[in-house]
Amino acid sequence: MLLTDYFRYPKDATWDIAKQSGVTNGTIRLPETKEFDLTNKEHWKKVHSYFMAYGLKPIIIEPMPNELHDHIKAGDEYRDESIEKVLKMFPIMDELDIRTICFNFMAHIGWLRTSNDIVERGGAKVTGFNINDFKPTGAKITKKELWDNYEYFIKAVIPDAEKYGIKLALHPDDPPRDLGAVERIMTSADNIDRAINQIVKSDSLGITMCQATYKIMGEDLHEVIKRFKDKIMFIHFRNTEGNIDKYRETFHDNGSIDMAEIMKYYHSLGIDVPVRVDHVPTMVGEQLVNQGYDAIGRFFAIGYLKGIIDSL
Repeated sequence: MLLTDYFRYPKDATWDIAKQSGVTNGTIRLPETKEFDLTNKEHWKKVHSYFMAYGLKPIIIEPMPNELHDHIKAGDEYRDESIEKVLKMFPIMDELDIRTICFNFMAHIGWLRTSNDIVERGGAKVTGFNINDFKPTGAKITKKELWDNYEYFIKAVIPDAEKYGIKLALHPDDPPRDLGAVERIMTSADNIDRAINQIVKSDSLGITMCQATYKIMGEDLHEVIKRFKDKIMFIHFRNTEGNIDKYRETFHDNGSIDMAEIMKYYHSLGIDVPVRVDHVPTMVGEQLVNQGYDAIGRFFAIGYLKGIIDSL
């Protein structure tokens, strides 16, 4: 497994923690400012050079930039313009040797939690979801619209992704269920199979194995990993407790998944892809800034993951 961590730009404490923990590869979130042009190679090179100078090599983009992908998922009047910009990203990524984009197809509502202060071990705070606490936003979209929008997008981008050697790694919906009038489609292994194997067949199209999300769906994690073993391009190493209607994040060693055993299972199937820790607790003395992505909890999570990988 290739150990990575998740980084925003410009630099913050997560860069230091990852570097101190032995991480040298980056899953990066591109700047979301008016000054950053997603189609401008020089803008990309500037960001890339900062990471490289700090000893972190960007290898994955996550997420697909929302300023484009929100229009694509909703299928609105800016969809075609946004897809054209995505296509202009591919040759830049190729030149910089950034080979993977982690993308999702959650329209109008992205990954969602209804609480961010649930008490975990030792008083650490974690996020959680409870359908009874969900408040509808007024947005609407149907499953049919989502499938139509997904098919339009994936057929438009896969030829150029293949041309430039770019991989598109589909993340499941989180929560993996409808949210009022905002319906979801990437909510089961069968639906993911439809998305990556039945609409378009391509070596450039696969999945981000967000293992806790598949577990919350009610899927057998071992069966899903075996089913998609040749399509797993990236792993989100995360643990939870609960079910699809009510669940919470946990420390990586304190949830429903036996993390050492599941990593051994990846290893036994010959799955050797980039992996990163996901959704860490907010630790004592720390201010909640980016729920699930604050800094200090990454020390434990990265060290725990690194120890498991080294043991294999």
